[in-house]
Amino acid sequence: MQILPLLHTSISYIKQPGKRKWINLARSLKGLNGLEIGGPSTFFHTGKHLPVYLFANRVDVANYSSETVWEGTIQEGLNYNYFNNKKGYQYISEATDLNKIKDGTYDFVLSCHSLEHVANPIKALFEWRRVLKTNGKLILILPYKASTFDSKRPFTTFQHLLDDYNNNIGETDTTHFEEIIALHDKSKHPEFVSQALFEQLLADNYKNRCTHHHVFSPELVSQLLKHAGFSVTEQEIIHNFHLTTFAQRNN
Repeated sequence: MQILPLLHTSISYIKQPGKRKWINLARSLKGLNGLEIGGPSTFFHTGKHLPVYLFANRVDVANYSSETVWEGTIQEGLNYNYFNNKKGYQYISEATDLNKIKDGTYDFVLSCHSLEHVANPIKALFEWRRVLKTNGKLILILPYKASTFDSKRPFTTFQHLLDDYNNNIGETDTTHFEEIIALHDKSKHPEFVSQALFEQLLADNYKNRCTHHHVFSPELVSQLLKHAGFSVTEQEIIHNFHLTTFAQRNN
């Protein structure tokens, strides 16, 4: 355990009571091994609500490509530097296809602002459940639409996601692109440059994965996790932006 980050977390715990239950949940992963989908994520760093990187023994990661908008060029191997000197294994794998990882490998799975970029969320959740040990934990963080550029879009329905799963929808799916173009809230998108560039970004989504395919409510998240074989332990919308859920894999 690293002294300065631990001290920082302890001060945060004392001064910010609203973080305490989440810091305790992060502490419950002390000494355990996990897999992050699409990391690293600042939300799991020291001083945040869920400083998982501080407490975990090791965190590996799965990113969909060796070239991403967020991480630049990456390579598969033991080179995932996620926190100070801590290092995990970098997989190049789709969130919906972790075939390089055996069943029941990990104690926990982390996903921060990544599932909304996946066209088939139920398929992803079943795959994440597969790589978890019995009673393994899932920390799932999604954007809450009220404070994002999805604010004008309707929440996705569970039936729609179930249909996507049954139809084995893949990452080339463009079903929601017309809705995204029509209802995109530019006032909540500081990086928005022009409509033409925005539509080009959508057209290249299979390569860049910037699109939010679906819009999640707390109720939808709970339905999805129950369907995929999880029980929700805690759920909270943090800073009116991070729809944060802590769940456990059912036996």
